[in-house]
Amino acid sequence: MDTTSPAAIVYNRKNPFPGKLLVNHSLCSAGVDKDTRHYEISIKGSGLTYEVGDALGVFPQNDAELVNEILNALGLSGEETVASGDGSSMTLRKALTSECQITQTDRKFVEAVALKAGDHDLQALATDPARKDAFEQYLWGREVIDMLTEYPTAKFAASEFASLLRKLQPRLYSIASSQKLHADEVHLCVATLGYKTLGRRRKGVCSNFLANRVTLNETALPLFFHTAKHFRLPDDPNIPVIMVGPGTGIAPFRAYLEERRAIGAKGKSWLFFGSQRESCDFLYKDELAKFMADGVLHKLTNAFSRDQEHKIYVQNRMAEEGGEIWKWLEEGAYFYVCGDAKKMAKDVDDMLVTIGEKIGGLTHDEAIAYVQKMRTTKRYRRDVY
Repeated sequence: MDTTSPAAIVYNRKNPFPGKLLVNHSLCSAGVDKDTRHYEISIKGSGLTYEVGDALGVFPQNDAELVNEILNALGLSGEETVASGDGSSMTLRKALTSECQITQTDRKFVEAVALKAGDHDLQALATDPARKDAFEQYLWGREVIDMLTEYPTAKFAASEFASLLRKLQPRLYSIASSQKLHADEVHLCVATLGYKTLGRRRKGVCSNFLANRVTLNETALPLFFHTAKHFRLPDDPNIPVIMVGPGTGIAPFRAYLEERRAIGAKGKSWLFFGSQRESCDFLYKDELAKFMADGVLHKLTNAFSRDQEHKIYVQNRMAEEGGEIWKWLEEGAYFYVCGDAKKMAKDVDDMLVTIGEKIGGLTHDEAIAYVQKMRTTKRYRRDVY
């Protein structure tokens, strides 16, 4: 007799909980190039807990159409048996759907294709250390299907092909809810990724899985929580916070505001939000207005980049609000950034230094030291990617 009770089951990355998608709706209106969606997922019965600032890990499945294209290119049916990651066996179709990374390729796979196709130039590109940069450029935007269609003579047995592919990894998304308000749910804010490379339309694996292939209240959505202790709210709810979150970077700050509402925090909250157009991608506009009306959010500064002839971003709004930002920082405010690491977060960081110079009267080196001290004392916290 099985005496294991549901409460005794431990869910984690190795044993994900089968959540159920309850809500899936677009946060954007017609006329916007992007499709950003709000998701609400049931974790009822899991026993799992999370804190605001944490991330949710989701195990996606690959697009069935893309799997079919790969099988056709290989001349295989998909019913061939291959080894699974845990040592068991499964069909090649199932492996390509749920276990293998098929939207990105790597050196190992390129070398195998070059060998099968007898292409010495491709093999040299993949193996010559002096051509590392050229090889990285070659890989960019090139998927498994591209390699198979470009080199049709490269044929593989099912087991050999599966062994060449990396394992499909879960995607981490910043949590957009407070469990204090949603005991059995976790919310996400995710942009549905789509782009074009090499003349072919591409789709983000997990964002399109969530948007288009998870049936509400039916499909099991394997998930786990990823702790992010570096991105917590201050322990003292009286401390003011400044949050910079353009686009889906707003996700953890929606959670922060829900948390502040739930605990009755008295500290001031200021959000810098940015998107392309106020009319069609002002994410959570009504909720933010309610937070303002309730006094949970004290100041909201928006940057809609394409609503005027010259583009305006969150760092530009920071420049305009430099005096007030400096005042909040001198009062001990915590400063948070969530979003793009390469451009936005760097520009925000530079603007903090500029504010220290222009408003705080610091030298450039002193301003850099000021921002660095905020980091070391954990008053400056970032969740960037």
